[in-house]
Amino acid sequence: MTRKLTYPCVGTCSTQIAIELEGDTIRSVSFTGGCHGNTQGIAALVRNLPAAEAIARLKGIDCRGRGTSCPDQLARALEQALGEK
Repeated sequence: MTRKLTYPCVGTCSTQIAIELEGDTIRSVSFTGGCHGNTQGIAALVRNLPAAEAIARLKGIDCRGRGTSCPDQLARALEQALGEK
């Protein structure tokens, strides 16, 4: 089953993340705003990963003392998505 969701980012240059999951596997990610090259890189690296693995790798990454980052926001979005299953 494929699910599409959007997550509003808080505390980052990115304002929103669009995620497509097939079961618990990430099929695609796209960020609105943020550092274009970095967000494209993050999206490419997590493609086809189990969501739990991406969460383990990305959760807690900090950007300039903000207490969060684009990768951390993606981890939070995935945690929310897995909790809503």
